[in-house]
Amino acid sequence: MSATIKIGSLAQWRQVVGSSTIVVADFYADWCGPCKMIAPTFEGLSTKFSKPNKIAFCKIDVDSQRDVAQQYSVRAMPTFLILHNGAVINTIQGANPPALAAAVDKAVKLAGPGSGPVFTTAGKRLGGEGVAGAAASRTSLGRPMKWDLNSLISTIISFFGLYFISLFSLDPYKAAENSRFNKNAPPPAANAGSGSGPGAKKPARATFKTMADLGS
Repeated sequence: MSATIKIGSLAQWRQVVGSSTIVVADFYADWCGPCKMIAPTFEGLSTKFSKPNKIAFCKIDVDSQRDVAQQYSVRAMPTFLILHNGAVINTIQGANPPALAAAVDKAVKLAGPGSGPVFTTAGKRLGGEGVAGAAASRTSLGRPMKWDLNSLISTIISFFGLYFISLFSLDPYKAAENSRFNKNAPPPAANAGSGSGPGAKKPARATFKTMADLGS
């Protein structure tokens, strides 16, 4: 079914112009050869771009609608007028399909968003990832990090253990290196430094004194 509106009166013409952002009008005559030649081009553009109450394509017979033709001083056929909000912004005279198509394409953009062809496929991002895939990636990357409470407590204990041993030692680096809080230190050998006899090692003397030692 054709989307083109055939104007039958001046009142109808005014109604179409008043209710549409863009109006493409074809002023023609039945006896005009060039009018018949370009008619399929006009119909194709009408089918592609017509939008109710936004973009209207109208055919006006200059012999039956002389009032409309005289309003725009139409003298040659075919004549195509393009109106934006009721004002003429372009005029094409003669059967020139490329010029008509270019003028209509330019006018359609003035009608605002949603006037051109509608694309239903999902968009693509650079690298070939679809918009939906990118959204899924953001969701997976945005998950909150899970904390290991036991590991956190162990790290805090080791830190403060090494800190206090180093603080009260004459050789802080050596004391921290040999401390049981040092996770990188090798485990102590069994029975090392214990027992009696010639080969037994004597326990190391304390490198610092307590308040009780100072008072005695």
